[in-house]
Amino acid sequence: KGELRMQSLTFDDAGMYQCIAENMHGIIYANAELKIVASPPTFEMNPMKKKILAAKGGRVIIECKPKAAPKPKFSWSKGTELLVNGSRIRIWDDGSLEIINVTKLDEGRYTCFAENNRGKANSTGVLEMTEATRITLAPLNVDVTVGENATMQCIASHDPTLDLTFIWSLNGFVIDFEKEHEHYERNVMV
Repeated sequence: KGELRMQSLTFDDAGMYQCIAENMHGIIYANAELKIVASPPTFEMNPMKKKILAAKGGRVIIECKPKAAPKPKFSWSKGTELLVNGSRIRIWDDGSLEIINVTKLDEGRYTCFAENNRGKANSTGVLEMTEATRITLAPLNVDVTVGENATMQCIASHDPTLDLTFIWSLNGFVIDFEKEHEHYERNVMV
């Protein structure tokens, strides 16, 4: 196929590679440089979020995405407690930490540790719990004669420290109230 495959690369494999294709009509060359990248983990370009919000009873994923080559091994701690995979906590292969059925006890400082054969680094963020958003008054089915107007209501309770946005959709497509202002009108009750 004219393909060169290399496995278990080392720094000695770095350099300029040349492919030569030849037949009875002539010869042609193509060059490419192979760089071997190796670096200890660093969070300089992509630190963990300093504040992570999770809804009570919900699911949260805390990302840990350091730059590193080769791919680092990950571990997590909450305060001084080392975390391991369990029924509610899972450390993904990409380094992310998942917590399900979040409770008040899950609040605190979380640290991601990344380590490869070049070094190690860590980054910390604080998980805070918010009240879950709930629909308290859902829209009801409405029968309307053609040409008449219809009003549908939706009311939700939410954590007072967060903003709330209502999005309406029709058959799975979000309604654009600016484009369709002649047909739809949004009334916001305060």
